[in-house]
This record gives sequence, structure tokens and C-alpha cells, in this order.
Amino acid sequence: MNASLLNRITIEPGKCGGRPCIRGMRIRVKDVLSLLAAGASHQEILEGYPDLEEADILAALAFAAAQSDHLFLHAA
Repeated sequence: MNASLLNRITIEPGKCGGRPCIRGMRIRVKDVLSLLAAGASHQEILEGYPDLEEADILAALAFAAAQSDHLFLHAA
């Protein structure tokens, strides 16, 4: 995992309800992931959010990948 990408993800209690954001901005990781899931290209996202950089999109994906690796315990 590229730690420099994950450093782009910030979590601040008073910002966006403490949800993960991109570089301290009020652009949530979820917003970027939702756009990607809806079929938006990286270029379309960057045009819609001029303050974002390509590495921010990659950071959102890296963050999601890291989060999906958590162990879930289910009651038998």
C-alpha cells in the first residue's frame, strides 16, 4: 500500500461529520468513490472538482481497498 497516497486522506471531527475527506477539503472519499461507481472517468471527476488531483482519486481507491480488508466476525 502506498502510504503517501493514504496521507492524502484526512479525518477531522468537525469536518463532514468526521468522515474521511481528501486533503482536508470538504470532498469526502465516499463522494469520489460514488462518482467512480456511477461510471465517471477520472477526467470527469477532475473537471467537476478542480481542486482535486489524480493522486486524490487514487488515494480514495487505496483507502477503500484498505478498509475492505477488515475482518468481520459473524455470530454462529
